[in-house]
Amino acid sequence: MNVENELDIRGLFRALWAGKGWIVGGAVLFAAIVLVYTFFARQEWSATAITDRPTVNMLGGYYSQQQFLRNLDIKADLASVDQPSAMDEAYKEFIMQLASWDTRRDFWLQTDYYKQRQSGNARADAAMLDDLINNIQFMPGDAAKSINDSVKLTAETGQDANNLLRQYVAFASQRAAGHLNDELKGAWAARTVQMKAQVKRQEEVAEAIFNRRTHSVEQALKVAQQHNISRSETDVPADQLPDSELFLLGRPMLQARLENLQAVGPEYDLDYDQNRAMLSTLNVGPTLDPRFSDLPVFADAGRTCKTR
Repeated sequence: MNVENELDIRGLFRALWAGKGWIVGGAVLFAAIVLVYTFFARQEWSATAITDRPTVNMLGGYYSQQQFLRNLDIKADLASVDQPSAMDEAYKEFIMQLASWDTRRDFWLQTDYYKQRQSGNARADAAMLDDLINNIQFMPGDAAKSINDSVKLTAETGQDANNLLRQYVAFASQRAAGHLNDELKGAWAARTVQMKAQVKRQEEVAEAIFNRRTHSVEQALKVAQQHNISRSETDVPADQLPDSELFLLGRPMLQARLENLQAVGPEYDLDYDQNRAMLSTLNVGPTLDPRFSDLPVFADAGRTCKTR
C-alpha cells in the first residue's frame, strides 16, 4: 500500500490532544452563551385553538329564524334550495372575524393585558400594539388533508396565553354574532315589506273579484225585477251562465245569491291564508341572541419559545 495514502490515526489524535484546550474552551464558551441567553432572553408561551363548524343547537334562535326566511325565499323563487347552510354562513363569518386585523386590534385595546403594559409613550405603545396584533395568528385549514382551521396566541406566560386565547375566541364569536344579527334584521325587514305588499295585492285582487260579482248579481236582479221574472227560466246551471244571462235565474234566487255574497265577502285562497300567517310572524320581528353558544374550539397545550 502506498504510504502517502495511509491515514495517520496516531498523528491525528496527537494533533487533537494538542488542541484540546481550544476545543474545551470553545465548548465552555458556547455553553456560557446559551446560559446567559436563557436568563436574559424574553420567554413566551403560545396556545393554539382548533375551530370547527357549529351545530344547529349552538346557533340557537338564529338558525330557526334564518331558516324561516330561507323557506320564504324558496317559496317565492327568490333563492335556490342548494344554497349554503346557516351553519356554513355562521362559521364563515366567525373565521373571518377570527382572522380580521380589526378584530385583533379591538380585542387587545380592551384587555387588561395591554393596558397594564402601556408606557404612556404613544410611539412605544403603538409598536407594542402592533406586536400584540401579530401575536394572534389565524391558520386556515385544508379540507383535503382533514386539517381544521386554527388560531394561535402568544403571550408572556402559559396561563396568559390560554386565558387570552379563550377571551379572543369569545370576542370574535360575539362580533360574528353581531354582524349576522344585523344581516338577519335587514333581511327580516325586507321580507316583511315584501310580504305586506304581497298580501295587499291578494286582498285587492279578491276585493276586485268580489265587487265584480256583486255588481253582476245586482244588475241581473234589476233586470229580473223589471221583467217580473219570479222563477228560473233556464236549465243551464247557475255557475255556467254568463253575466249577461244571470237575470234568467229569477228574482228569488238572485236575491239569495246577493245576500250570500254580501255575508261571505271576498274569497281568499290557501296561499293568502299562509301569507297572512307568515306576515303575523314577521311583524313580531326577529329575536336576536347577543352571542352564540360556545363554538367548537379545542385548545392545544401551550409551549415555550425564545425571542430576541
